[in-house]
Parts: sequence; C-alpha cells; structure tokens
Amino acid sequence: MTPREALIEALALRRPEGLVPHCELEFQLSQELLGTEALRAQHLEGVSEADRDRRLHENAEHWVRIAERFQWSAITGLHWLGLEDQLRSFEIIRNLAGERYMLSAFVDGTFSIPNGETMVQHVVWLTEQRDEAHAHARASVEGAIEMAKRLLGGGAEIVFMCADYCFNDGPFLSPRMFAEYVTPYLAQLVEGIQAAGGYAIKHTDGDLMPILDQIVDTGIDGLHSLDPMAGVDIAEVKRLHGDRICLFGNVNCALVQAGTPEQIEQSARYCLQHGGVEAGGFVYTTSNCIFKGVPLENYELMLRVREEYCRETGLL
Repeated sequence: MTPREALIEALALRRPEGLVPHCELEFQLSQELLGTEALRAQHLEGVSEADRDRRLHENAEHWVRIAERFQWSAITGLHWLGLEDQLRSFEIIRNLAGERYMLSAFVDGTFSIPNGETMVQHVVWLTEQRDEAHAHARASVEGAIEMAKRLLGGGAEIVFMCADYCFNDGPFLSPRMFAEYVTPYLAQLVEGIQAAGGYAIKHTDGDLMPILDQIVDTGIDGLHSLDPMAGVDIAEVKRLHGDRICLFGNVNCALVQAGTPEQIEQSARYCLQHGGVEAGGFVYTTSNCIFKGVPLENYELMLRVREEYCRETGLL
C-alpha cells in the first residue's frame, strides 16, 4: 500500500495497512534538512520562463525528497506558489513520483479571525451591515470554489481549508454568530470541493469544541489540528465524531518545539492511542505544523514513536 493509498483508506474511515498515514500542514525546516529553502512565489518574480521551469523542477524534487524522508502521505508546500506554478508543480511531481503521494491545495473563503487592529470593526460590520457581510461571504466562497476547481482539475486531491476560527479560550465568533456567518458558507465550500472530486479538510487552531458540531455537520472529510494547547482532547473528538470524520492530529507542537523527549513521546503516544491508529479514520500530524524553530531531531523523534507504536500494536 502506497502512502497515498493509506491516506485514502484513512479518509474513508478505515484502518490502512502498515504505518498510520502522516503529513504536515507545513514543513519550514527545509534549510536545516536540505540546505536550501523551499520555493515561494516571490522567488519567481521577473525570472525567464526557462529559469522558472528549472526552479519548479528543483522545488518539486525538494518536496519529493522531504516526503520520502518523512514518509508523508500527502505533499504540502506548493501552496506558497502562484496558481499556475502550483499546477505545473503537480505535473512535475506526478512525473517524478507517480501516484505515490497525494497532492494538496490550500483554499478557504470563510471568515477567519481578523487581525488585532480590525477585530472590533469586523464584529460591528457583521452586526450592523448584515446584508453586505453575507454578500461578501458568498462572493468569497464562490471565488474559493473556483480556485479549488482549478487546483483539483490540475492534480490536487485534498484541500486544506485554513481559516482559523478559534482562540485558546474559544471561538472568535459566538456559536450563534458562527452559525449565521460561517457555517453555511463553509458547507457550500465543502460541497464545492467534494463535487470537484476533492477531499475537504478543515483546519483551525484553538478551542473549537463550542462549534465542533457545526463544523462536522458541514460534511467535511477531515479535521485538523485538534489543538491540545487549547484543551482539545483527541479522545473526546474521536468519541463524538470519529464515525463521521477523519481526524488529523494532534501531537502538541509546543512540546515538539521545546519539550523534553519524554514529553514529546507522551503526547505522541496519547495521540496515536486515542486518535484511531487501530480503529481507523486517523492521520498522524502535529497540532499545527513543523515551523521554524522546531528542532529537526524532535520531529524525527515524533516519527520514531509512530513506528514503534505501530509495531507494538501489530500493524507492522
């Protein structure tokens, strides 16, 4: 079973053979691992077509090496490029790696937490200009669906929707306001992604428990990141909705950054035990991403724990 096939099984709420599937929303340690940074849109500004194609090939090889090294099921990182360069990169990776890895896209159009300078104005706008706010929400999601269609038509199979909704102490919008201004548009986006043949994965940090049922009811295929720093317990989410969605999570990224080996292993084992390694419908990830400042050896430890656990439980 290839890593991609294992991910497909998990998304179907089944238990794949072998290692539990794994990916990361972002991997920001390219320099530490490979001695070069991943390509971003600004690196291609003003370059010739020949140079662009060369750099896209090098970047595709870069991400395939990372996927091979860490046994990812889905390749991320291409979302840092413009649309046409993402599409070209999908083609290059398929030529390099065949169908071994699922290709990902990052698209969202729903209202996220605004920046600190505009939070109050945003809430006032929602409450005092309701018609305008709904019109904006509709247009934004319609645009996101069109973008998702382009990316899915070009080779992506899984779409991560990354608008953050929650702080560590709860959602930015109350459940009532969320039900009015976010839930119907998230459901529309999910439907559009799935109609175009993609898997729809919702990411949000923070304590999502007050709006968890609403998010699940939109029809998402999976939920990331089940933030333990905000008190989200993967065991409870599995109990509540493990028969409806695939869980992506949730090794505590604060511990992966600065914890002891014992703390990292404890978090990893809790995640593996309660997320669904044996039951299925589970993808092993951190509770956010592998960001700058995470020691590479801590990420590698987290992955060794995955292999040890799968051997201990007879999956390998």
